[in-house]
Amino acid sequence: MTINSDRYTHGHHASVVGQHARRTAEVDAAFLLPHLKPGMRLLDVGCGPGTITAGLARAVAPAEVVGIDVVPAVLDQAREANAGTPNLRFEEGSVYALGFPDASFDVCYAHQVLQHLTKPVDAAREMRRVLKPGGLAAVRDADYATMTASPHTPEIERWLALYHAVARRNEAEADAGRRLPGWLLDAGFHDVTVSATTVLFHERAAVENWGLSWAERVTHSALATQAVEYGLATQADLEAIAEGWRRWTREPQAFFFYVNVEAIGRA
Repeated sequence: MTINSDRYTHGHHASVVGQHARRTAEVDAAFLLPHLKPGMRLLDVGCGPGTITAGLARAVAPAEVVGIDVVPAVLDQAREANAGTPNLRFEEGSVYALGFPDASFDVCYAHQVLQHLTKPVDAAREMRRVLKPGGLAAVRDADYATMTASPHTPEIERWLALYHAVARRNEAEADAGRRLPGWLLDAGFHDVTVSATTVLFHERAAVENWGLSWAERVTHSALATQAVEYGLATQADLEAIAEGWRRWTREPQAFFFYVNVEAIGRA
């Protein structure tokens, strides 16, 4: 996450950060990599543990890459993991008020960030401010309404409805993927291009990782805390959802998919 005032639906429980640390530039920024060249200075907004940032740094080396986030402990993790990457550094900062002069970067990247912001267009405008004329903003967000599990389970359906409800209370947009092109246009970007990637979980290890992660997150992360605080669920409700996730992982034909939408706009 990248802001101090907005409330992050996921939070930074180990179950959340652990999933974020599985991300790579080769997978999660594949739509951007063909546009990158050595020498392009890049800003990664909401970098989390820095696993994507590291891949982006390799793509533009020797140019500098800066990753920003608002959580010092996560930034410490990113720094420790990437201590040997000379063109990469991490700073605490907010996407609403980036601590860089105008026209400082060639590329600005934000992965699974805009969906959590109350003012995503304002954030995109600030990204445009720090881009050089003609620079690229690349954003990628899930669209939770596309999330589908098979076999159908009422507990996972309840989880999805609850996630949407918590996000709405946080004034965030769980179905941000479909909104990305419009948000970039509203922020003043032009030549906006759009793509989409389907994420699949069908192999046994992937099914277990995904399902057991959500079983833990729905009972121990900020999502759980907020759901109870907002009166949207009881702890017993959350435990029942978690058990539904665990039971789903044991299904021999368990399958899950959703869509990530990617957009690139030129400043």
